[in-house]
Amino acid sequence: MMETKRDFLKKLSLMTVGGLMAGSIAPVIASTKNIPTVAGKKSIGLQIYSLGKELTDNVPAGMKKIAQIGYSTIELAGYGNRKMGQYEIDAYRKIVDDAGLKITSSHVNPATRNFTRENVDSIYEFWKQAVEDHVKLGVRTLVQPMMPSIESHDDAKLVCEVFNKAGEIAKAAGIKWGYHNHNMEFKRIAKPGETPPSGPFASFMPFGDVIYDLLLAGTDPNLVFFEMDVYWTVMGQNDPLEYFEKYPTRFPVLHIKDRSVLGQSGMMNFENIFKKAYANNLVEYYVEIEKIKANMTQFDGVKACFDYLNNASFVK
Repeated sequence: MMETKRDFLKKLSLMTVGGLMAGSIAPVIASTKNIPTVAGKKSIGLQIYSLGKELTDNVPAGMKKIAQIGYSTIELAGYGNRKMGQYEIDAYRKIVDDAGLKITSSHVNPATRNFTRENVDSIYEFWKQAVEDHVKLGVRTLVQPMMPSIESHDDAKLVCEVFNKAGEIAKAAGIKWGYHNHNMEFKRIAKPGETPPSGPFASFMPFGDVIYDLLLAGTDPNLVFFEMDVYWTVMGQNDPLEYFEKYPTRFPVLHIKDRSVLGQSGMMNFENIFKKAYANNLVEYYVEIEKIKANMTQFDGVKACFDYLNNASFVK
């Protein structure tokens, strides 16, 4: 059975911090035009967390299988202690290169979700190290996938400050820095002096501000982009298209996810999502699948998701 994403990401985020990044880093931003594609096959990315132990038990064979399914690019998960799982950075990249895949993004968390004035310097040092390592991996985007603790507007302000600094560190190395949402970002927090509503219908009564909106408003678009997970946005009782309309330049990268295999739940209108995202100049997207149906392996699910997108007329 796959471990939960929260547990998986918690494990991978427990890494050392400290130590300055040595030397200068040349800019490394790959163009989507440089990603190899096979005739008749679309360039579709995969978040490798989708495969869990089916990949980590034999990474070289698993990477080749991802490529055989038809995926062109991957987004990493599993960076910790300046390694990718049990592999040194250079060795991991060689495995991926040998499989014919391209690493274009990576999900990485600092060691803590509680940002304070006292620990921000250690968080910045972490991002310096992570950026140095990910330049070696050849990524063009580096993404924090879990929300820091935010219970007030002051918390949100500090988080935005840290995000901007992380974006600045990444930008200096030619990498774009972004943030990936789940559903908790759509929680509302009261404005100073405001009393939240109470009663059985309180959750349906708008008040205060939505955390996700505070993060969008408080970060510099030149330093921080947002990788919207469209499924978790829906689960947070929000419409991805409304955010695409309101913030047309902030979502160049997407996570394409459904309750299980793409297109089988009836919950997600992927056609509308893709059409609006393309109109907003979508750069890249990654399939992610967590819950899997009975009698299916994770690789089965990943292949079914690829086939769905590869056969969809609304996916370029």
